Amino acid sequence: MSSTIKNKWRFCTFASFISCIILLSILNQGHDSEKLSHVQSITLSTTSSNDSARQPAASAQILKPSNIGEHEKETNEEEHSSNLSHHPTASMKFSEEPSKVGEYEKETNEEEHSRILAQHPEASMQFLQPSNTREHEKGTHEEHICNIFDGKWTYNPTASPLYNWSRCPFLSDQVSCQRNGRADFEYESWSWEAKGCEIPRFNGTDLLERLRGKRVILAGDSLNRNQWESLACLLYSAIPIPSSQAYINVKSNAYKVLRAKDYNCSVEFYWSPFLTQVKENRGSKIMRLDRLSAAQNWHGAHIMVFNTGHWWEHPLKIKELDFFQYRKKVVEVDKMETELAFKMAMKTWARWIDKNVDMNNTKVFFRSISPEHKGKQWCYNETKPIMDESYEVKFPKSMVEIIERTIGNMRKPVRYLNITKLSQYRRDAHPSVYKSKKGMLFTPGQPGFHADCSHWCLPGLPDTWNRLLFASMVLDNSKEISSS
Repeated sequence: MSSTIKNKWRFCTFASFISCIILLSILNQGHDSEKLSHVQSITLSTTSSNDSARQPAASAQILKPSNIGEHEKETNEEEHSSNLSHHPTASMKFSEEPSKVGEYEKETNEEEHSRILAQHPEASMQFLQPSNTREHEKGTHEEHICNIFDGKWTYNPTASPLYNWSRCPFLSDQVSCQRNGRADFEYESWSWEAKGCEIPRFNGTDLLERLRGKRVILAGDSLNRNQWESLACLLYSAIPIPSSQAYINVKSNAYKVLRAKDYNCSVEFYWSPFLTQVKENRGSKIMRLDRLSAAQNWHGAHIMVFNTGHWWEHPLKIKELDFFQYRKKVVEVDKMETELAFKMAMKTWARWIDKNVDMNNTKVFFRSISPEHKGKQWCYNETKPIMDESYEVKFPKSMVEIIERTIGNMRKPVRYLNITKLSQYRRDAHPSVYKSKKGMLFTPGQPGFHADCSHWCLPGLPDTWNRLLFASMVLDNSKEISSS
């Protein structure tokens, strides 16, 4: 009995021991599973993060738009760093700074450009950028600019005129002051000098060569006839044997011509004081503001010199007219402002030039107003120029503005011979009383009635106008001289 109880006790004790061992084993296994679960969670998190780094496109799908650029920038920088670490030689391709690369290309291009220019110097203009072309032209223009109309008169007692009036028997009495008894010669010894540049001296032989095979016309009033006489005499004097080598016809008041036979050139004058057409119809004088007079004879000329203004400002000349007509509209002269009619006439002239003149073959000049000296600056008995540079002749400013504005608005270039300022000082150069009319010589006792303070003696001031016309041809007026 006693032994049976002991055996049962031992069995229970052993069973309890075994149970404790099993229980402890189970508890340890649960703790390890918990630790494994924690380790697995860390591993998954790390793996997920690494996968995102290796697959940026997948992570970018959940990025907000505002962050996409930053994310891509960071990713690209990381990839670039990674690529450079794997391929260090690749970085050498970008080691040169862009500016140095550009300098290398610039040097190469400059060498190539120099080589091309050496072979084709005329091609240099092709390399100007459009934005710089005008600046280049402007710089060149400013470098060679010469305003031959801005200067002063200088006296040289030993200077002689460009010709002797006696060599030009065709000069009219109106301008032949010495032939008509003028005794002083000082007015012939003044020379016009430009400020800051030298005006080429007139050379008649040179001008004849430039005019070889060409035709020159001067159209306008008696002041343009005055200029034509000067130019004709300048050229006539340069012809070795003018009696046989030149043809001159001055019989008509409406048309005059000099032809240099050996040069096959002609210089012609067309009377057109208003430039517009004036005709009589049933006893009435009508000015056609839409038509030019003698324009049919101007076609084909290589050099054209125009002027007008004096008759427009002369009250008696305007009062001789009865009507202004523009196309089908007819207006009485006293019911239309003269300035408006003058403006319409100038526009008609400008349209004719724009339509009919080929600038590849023809140069057009418009000479400015030739000043008169009346009133306080009366020319009678004057032998010296006006030395006051502030002096200005009172000619209607509005008419001058109309001329200059018209020329400025034209499609084709017209060179402006702005002789007004340089001429206004020369009250000493007018014929004054030394002119003839109807075969009668005016005497000093009749200055109040007959002194001519509008036209100019020859030799004299118009020779300077033609010298400046010659200079305009020599210097190429469009680039190297100014008319302002």
